[in-house]
Amino acid sequence: MTYKCLIIDDEKLARELIEAHLVQLSGFELIASCTSAIEASVILQHQAIDLLFLDIEMPVLKGTDFFKNLLHKPKVIFTTAFRDYAVDGFELNAVDYLLKPISFSRFFKAIDKFKQQQNSFNQESKTTLTMEKDDFIFVTKNRKRIRIDFAEILYVESLKDYIKIHLIDESHAVKFSISAFEKELDSRFIRIHRSYIVNYDQITAFTKNDVEIGKKEIPIGESYKTIVDRRFKS
Repeated sequence: MTYKCLIIDDEKLARELIEAHLVQLSGFELIASCTSAIEASVILQHQAIDLLFLDIEMPVLKGTDFFKNLLHKPKVIFTTAFRDYAVDGFELNAVDYLLKPISFSRFFKAIDKFKQQQNSFNQESKTTLTMEKDDFIFVTKNRKRIRIDFAEILYVESLKDYIKIHLIDESHAVKFSISAFEKELDSRFIRIHRSYIVNYDQITAFTKNDVEIGKKEIPIGESYKTIVDRRFKS
């Protein structure tokens, strides 16, 4: 499994140090490295994040205040140059609190805490989820429950209150928001536009402005280009 990470810190050197530490670990993908909470909020609106590296003391909006206001909170590791902020971090149920400059050994210990928490969560989830959950989903259409195999999905298109799921041999329009449907999908899918999710495995060509699946050209939204570019380069 690959965990998607986001760094938020107004200090360039601090961001680069965390990036350097992350590169040494397998199973962690850096989605973006942001200079402010405002910049990061755009990423979080369009991309599910598993682990957030968040500086506490930043201009305009403190990291703790930003995290408190997040509707969907990823796991967070707080970073700061000030020891006094440690209490604030743990009160927000942080995975860990790292004091700058962050050594690799201390960073690795924080990552190990995160992985232990994830393993514990996954063990609990096994009592309510089956392995097939990762491979397909049932959707309601005309009062029927229809099985949609993820491997058969080419792309998903938003149509206001509905989505159209384009499969290899057919398509289904169902009442579902694209954001809610995105959460049901696995890591092979990528949101490239506010109205489109594509199956990465089905992409046959791409440019900086669009992707092609067969003969279908699908636009890449301006605010999604950084995320898409990182995925294509990974």
